[in-house]
This record gives sequence, C-alpha cells and structure tokens, in this order.
Amino acid sequence: MSQPQRFTDRVVLVTGAGSGLGRVIAQEFAAEGARVAVAGRTAATLDETVALIEAAGGTARAFTADVADAADTHRLVGATVAEFGGLDVAVNNAGVFRGGHSAADFPLDDWQTLLDINVTGVLHALQAEIAHMRGHGGGAIVNVASNLGAHVRVPGVFGYQVSKAAVSALTRAAALDHIAEGIRINAVSPGASESTMSLHPGETEAERAVRMKEQSPLGRISSAAEVAAAVLYLASDAAGSAVGTDLVIDGGVSA
Repeated sequence: MSQPQRFTDRVVLVTGAGSGLGRVIAQEFAAEGARVAVAGRTAATLDETVALIEAAGGTARAFTADVADAADTHRLVGATVAEFGGLDVAVNNAGVFRGGHSAADFPLDDWQTLLDINVTGVLHALQAEIAHMRGHGGGAIVNVASNLGAHVRVPGVFGYQVSKAAVSALTRAAALDHIAEGIRINAVSPGASESTMSLHPGETEAERAVRMKEQSPLGRISSAAEVAAAVLYLASDAAGSAVGTDLVIDGGVSA
C-alpha cells in the first residue's frame, strides 16, 4: 500500500533542516507530497538535505537563514513564498544545546545564545510565518520544544530547560492569539531521540543505548521518524482541533 499523501502541493518550511531531526522532518513532508523549503545557517548541509529529498522523488529548495535575526527570518519566509507561491505549514525546529552548568554558574554567553536561538528565534519565525498566513487563508505551525523544561527537569541542563519550557509556553499563548485567524499552532516535545543532541559529552551511540535502557520506561531513544510522525500529524488536517497542544514523545520519561 502506498503512503498517504497528506501534504500534496502544500508548501512547508522547516528550520534547522540541515541535519538530525529537521532533516528527517523535511524528508517526511516531501515523501507525502509537500514542496519543502529547508532552512538553516549552513548551505552545505542544507544542500545535502535537498539532494536526499530529490533523490527520493521529492521537491525541495535550500535557504540559508539565521532565526536569531528577525530581518533574515522575514526574508526567509518571503523567499519561500516567492519560490513556491505560498506557505501552508511551518516547523520551527532550529535550536541549540548548552549544558553542563548549574543555575548559579551558568555562563551568560551561553544563556544569551539559548535565548536568542531557542526562544527569540522561534518568535521571529512565528511572526514572519503568521504575517503571511493571516492574509492567505491560515496555516499550521509546529514548534519543536523538548520534554526537558516544561515536562521534566534534570540537574545540569539549566539554560536549555528554561529555553525549551519557554517554547512550550510561547506555543500555547500564540495558539490562543491566532486560532481565530485560521492559524493552528502546536508543539512537539521530544525526549532523547536519534540526534547528536541526546548524546552526553564523549558518549557513543552504543553507550547511549545502554543508558536509555535504564532511564526510559520504553527502554530506548525515540527514532527521528517517530518524532517526525508527531510533527506531521499536528500539521495535518486530521489534527484540525489540536490547538496549543504540546505533544510529548519521550518513551514515558515524563509520564
């Protein structure tokens, strides 16, 4: 049986799409018929994502942009609309990790980086995306947060947890502000998944697998495809009444 084409001819923008989860999300949208704008700060990795999508028969274009820069993010959305004729779905996945310090000792440079990219970057993206969507029949936006922060806390990950909890709160507040304009805003909060971000410093993937057998009720990390499936669901018509949802995909860690 062929895969359902939930996003045929729809235009999807994915930030942080040069690697990891963002790349898989972009690939999954393209596999279901979307025309995908893949965005990030590094042209070479974005081109790799585009090549993978095109090799599988999909349509994608790469756009370099820094979500920490408001003007650059508005330019990104404008370029996406100019290339594909609109914007139906946006996935705000760009983010960075800084850890290893307590609250009292957290480096202020790292703090500012987390706020600039993980929080203000999501706001910049939302504002640019909504500016288009509100005048063109609405759309769906999915922000990628984390189970760390709003759902579970661990020592030594102070700044990252605060930034991702802010994404969850930002998502819920924005969802209420804009649903009357036909714009559905939701979040997905992954736990440890198929990403270098879930590796401890110096840890191998095999060592992570052993650790997760103890730390996760499921006994393993989530695959990138499993997280992407949650993103695609929230972006799809089937989730038409999901507004301000924060969908946790973490194998039961925060249950």
